[in-house]
Amino acid sequence: MPDGEDGPTDASDALAPRVPATGRTLLTGPSNAGKTRRTAAALREYVDRYGRTGVVVLDFAPTVVRDGTVLGGRLDRFDVLRVAWTGTLVAHAPRAGSGGDQKRAIELARANARNAERLFDAAPPARAVFVNDATIPFQATGDPSPLDAACGGASLVVANAFDGDLGEGPVSDIERTALERLTDWVDRRVRLDGSG
Repeated sequence: MPDGEDGPTDASDALAPRVPATGRTLLTGPSNAGKTRRTAAALREYVDRYGRTGVVVLDFAPTVVRDGTVLGGRLDRFDVLRVAWTGTLVAHAPRAGSGGDQKRAIELARANARNAERLFDAAPPARAVFVNDATIPFQATGDPSPLDAACGGASLVVANAFDGDLGEGPVSDIERTALERLTDWVDRRVRLDGSG
């Protein structure tokens, strides 16, 4: 299908394992379970089939290195194709970046929320939206409604979010709330465990 034409209409048409080409899918799991890789695969497949017109990427992932291992990271690590519009948050990792100081963690989460708001406001209308690390902008509020508004009338949303041991503290508690609300918002949640 050439650029500019409508996207898919058949929900049984898979872009990546357990990621249909329509509706809202949330991929969750612990670190290094393949959430970002699966999102990138779905994005590549969508652009290959339907073109890049109307495709929006919102990448909120901070890059955290722990014990020499990159945890998470941006979609562009996986050779994603150019799309109509990409919004990349220069994200803080509130828990990792605060050194255990809960007040500092909240400050970093609020900074992420402010910076993400600019991306939500700038995002053009989309037919497909791919979101990496979807809870990051909502670690200070727990309210993912700005993402809902940014996705507008998109026929496809593929998002991923961390679902593992968040530890204790206000940022973790709020992020759990954000994940619950995102789960309620999507049509399907796919839990990845890293085994394939």
